[in-house]
Amino acid sequence: MDARLNLFENRTAAKMLIYVTSAGKVITDSALPNATQQLVALRASQINGCGFCTDMHTKDAAVAGETQQRLNLVAAWREATVFTEAERAALELTEQGTRIADAAGGVSDEVWAKAVKHYDEDQLAALVCLIAFMNTVNRLNVIIRQPAGDYQPGQFR
Repeated sequence: MDARLNLFENRTAAKMLIYVTSAGKVITDSALPNATQQLVALRASQINGCGFCTDMHTKDAAVAGETQQRLNLVAAWREATVFTEAERAALELTEQGTRIADAAGGVSDEVWAKAVKHYDEDQLAALVCLIAFMNTVNRLNVIIRQPAGDYQPGQFR
């Protein structure tokens, strides 16, 4: 299966990806814990049906030391006992921030308050930016049907 459009070879798309990638670097370099970043990226990708990003973040998280058990349970995090309260707050914020169209009020005050309890302002900014970033790249990949399965950990560094 081939993608409908090669984002790296198309001049317009490649130029835009330079900016998107730069934004992503700001997030990865932030004080938001790497494990949280990987879990959030994976959960948003699962919700959006982005196979490419699901493959990428599962592999990158494993290389970074994430356990297979936790990776397997991200989609069912509410019932899983392997996530910290801070991670659970981030995952819930991710779900509401990704499913905006499904939630009439967007992100609830209750979910925001849980996140505020566990993350400082800079970490919250990184978390919100990460959720928005993942929704952007997920949509790019889903629209062009970017194939999944061939990603190599660290491929885009």
